[in-house]
Amino acid sequence: MLRKPFNPFEAAIWRRLAETLFVEPAQMAISPRQVVDNLQRLFANIEGDTPRDTALSVIATWVVLGGPIWHFAPRPFRIWRIERRLKNSRIDLFQDMARIRGIVYAGYYGHWLDQDDENASDAASEDANRANPVFNAIGFTLPRHRARAGTPDDPLIEEHVGNDLPHTVFVGEDAIPDSVEVIVIGSGAGGAVAASNLADQGYEVLVVEAGPYMPSSRMTPNEAHMSSSLFKDGAIQTTRNRDIIVFQGRTVGGSTVVNNGICLRLEREGETHPDANDVLATWRALGAGVEPQALEESYCRVEQRLGVHEIDRRLGRNNGTRLLDGWNAYRAGSTDPLDQRAISGWFRKNWGQKTEPNHCVSCGYCNTGCPYGRKRAMPESLLRHATLSARRKARILAHAEVAQIGWGDRVIDGRRVATSVQVMLPDGRGKTIRVTKGVVVAAGTIASSNILSASGIEGTGKGISLNIACPVPALMPDPVNAWDEDQMATFIDRGDFLIESHFQPPMSMASLVPGWFDEHFRRMLNYNRLASAGALFPADRLGEIKKGKLGFELKPTDLAVLRRALSTLTKIHFAGGATEVYPALLHGETLRAGMTDAEIDEFYWKHIEEPDDVVLSSSHPHGGNAINADPAKGVVDLDQRVHGTTNVLVTDASVMPSCIRVNAQLTTMAMADRVTHGRRVFG
Repeated sequence: MLRKPFNPFEAAIWRRLAETLFVEPAQMAISPRQVVDNLQRLFANIEGDTPRDTALSVIATWVVLGGPIWHFAPRPFRIWRIERRLKNSRIDLFQDMARIRGIVYAGYYGHWLDQDDENASDAASEDANRANPVFNAIGFTLPRHRARAGTPDDPLIEEHVGNDLPHTVFVGEDAIPDSVEVIVIGSGAGGAVAASNLADQGYEVLVVEAGPYMPSSRMTPNEAHMSSSLFKDGAIQTTRNRDIIVFQGRTVGGSTVVNNGICLRLEREGETHPDANDVLATWRALGAGVEPQALEESYCRVEQRLGVHEIDRRLGRNNGTRLLDGWNAYRAGSTDPLDQRAISGWFRKNWGQKTEPNHCVSCGYCNTGCPYGRKRAMPESLLRHATLSARRKARILAHAEVAQIGWGDRVIDGRRVATSVQVMLPDGRGKTIRVTKGVVVAAGTIASSNILSASGIEGTGKGISLNIACPVPALMPDPVNAWDEDQMATFIDRGDFLIESHFQPPMSMASLVPGWFDEHFRRMLNYNRLASAGALFPADRLGEIKKGKLGFELKPTDLAVLRRALSTLTKIHFAGGATEVYPALLHGETLRAGMTDAEIDEFYWKHIEEPDDVVLSSSHPHGGNAINADPAKGVVDLDQRVHGTTNVLVTDASVMPSCIRVNAQLTTMAMADRVTHGRRVFG
C-alpha cells in the first residue's frame, strides 16, 4: 500500500496550488487530484527528512498566501495573491517559497501510468505510457516508441544489461564482516577509482555506499521515480539559503550514475580557453602543488580504462549542433577578444563507441540513470572491475551510511590511526567494522566533510567551490525535438564562463522553463520547438558546511559574470534563429528577437540584482578538505592523506583547493588515481 507523506490537509493545499499554477483545470491533461497523487508517490520514495520539511514548507506558503481566504477564493484572486506575495516579492523568504511551483510542475509533467506495478519490465512500462496524456499534450515520445532506422547512425533503443553488477558482489545486512583491511567510503568517481586500484594491489576492500544499488534492468524513463530513488533528497537539495540547488547522486556509483559522462581535463589544447585561469598554478600558489606529469599520467590511465572519446555527432544532431551554429553566427559579428579566442566543440565522454554493444542510443535520460544500460558509470566500469576482475575482489555494502571513523592509539609521532568505521543501516541498527590497513573517504564534498568532522578532524568543510549552472531555453520557429539526443553534447569555453547545450525530458525541463500560470503552460505546449543551453560559471571557495548543510554566498562579481554569460547565450540563441528566449528568472520574463545587444545587456543588469532572482544549480561541489602542504591551510597533505593520521586518505572532489571551473568528474578520478595507482598506501 502506498505510504502517503502528505496528510489530507497538506494534500488539499497541493491540489489548490495545482488548480492555480497551470490553466483552468478543465484544460489540464490530468486532474489536480492526479497531480497530488503523483507528488505522494514521489515523496514517499524519498528517504530522510525531506518529505516532512516539504510538507512544512507548503503549509507555510499557504499561510503567507492568506490561508482559508486564499484557498476558497476564485482562481483569478488566487493568481493575483501568488503574483503579489511570491512571484513579484523582493522578500527573500517569499522568493524561496516561490520555488515550490517547481514541485507542482514535477507532479504534473512527471505523470506516469501503471507506476504501481514495480515488477513491470521497462518495455512494458513504456508501452503502458503510449497513452500518457501529459506526454501526448506536449508532443513528447518515449524512447522505445521513437522512429529509428536501426542503423549504426540511428540505432534502435534496446536494453543492454550485460554490465549490471551481479548480486554476489554485494554484502547483505546480516553478513557484514567484523573486520576488513580497507574500507572505501563512497562509490562514486573517487571511491570507485580508489577501490579498483587497491583491489588490484591485493588489498581486501569493502566499499560502503549510503545509497541503494539500482541496476539498469530496474531503471525506467519514469523521471519522478528515478529522481527520488537516485538523488540525495530527491534532487531538491539546496544550499542553506536556498539560492542554489545542489544535485548529488545517492546510489551505488554516486553521481556518475546520474550525470552526462562529461570528461574535461583542467586544461587541454583545443578544449580550454587560452585565457582561462591556470588551475594548477593557482593550486601551487596556495601551497597545494600537484605534479603536472603525475596528473597527466593519471588522466591517461583513467581515459583509457573508461574509453573516453569525443562523442559521435549523431548524439547531438538537434540541440547540440544548433548551439554551435548559433555560436559561429554570433562570434562572426563579435569584436570581444574573449569571444574570438574561445574554444567550441563536442564533449569527450566515457560513453561507448557506436561500434560497441553498449553504445549510447541517445535516449535523453542521462540525468535520471540510463534505463537501457548504455552508460559507463562506475557500476558498469571500475566497480565492476574491482568486484569481478581485480587481483583480490572487492565487495560492496550498499544502503549503509557511515557515521564516523574510530581511532586507536596514536603512533610515536602523535599521528592518529584509524581502526574502525561505524555504519548505520536503514532500520537504525549500527555496526562497527574493524579496519586493519586503512580508510579511504570518498563520499563527496558534503558527506566527506561531515564524516571527517564527526570523526574529530578539524578544519573540514571550508573553502568549498561550485561550478554554477543557469539554464536558458529558447523558442525556435520550427520543431527541434531536442529530447531525441544526448542531453549534453556541445560546449563553448569563453574563458570566464562556459556554455553547454542541454535538454531534459518533460518533468526536468518543466523545472527549467520559467514562467507562471497559463504562460508556463503554453511554453511547455511548445516543448518540441524548444532549444536549450546553460551558462556555467565558477564560484571560488565561497562555501562552508555548517550543521551538516552547505552554506554558499555569491559575491557581486559572481553575479556580474552570470549576467555576461546569460547575455552572451541569449545573443547566441537569437543568432541561431530563436524567436523568443526564456532565461530562468523568477519572474519569467521573455526576450524577443529584434532586441539590440545593448538592450539584452541592459535587461540582465536590470533583472538580476541578487541570486534569488534567478534559478541556479550545481552538480559539481568541490573543496572542503583541501590538499595543502601546511596542516594549518588544508585537511589533507599533497598525497591526500589526512594531516595528523597514518592511514586515512580522501580521494573525492573535496580535496580540490580551488574552483576548477569545468566538470569535475574526470579530474576527481585522476586525482584519486594519482594517489592510489601502484602505491602501497597502507603498507
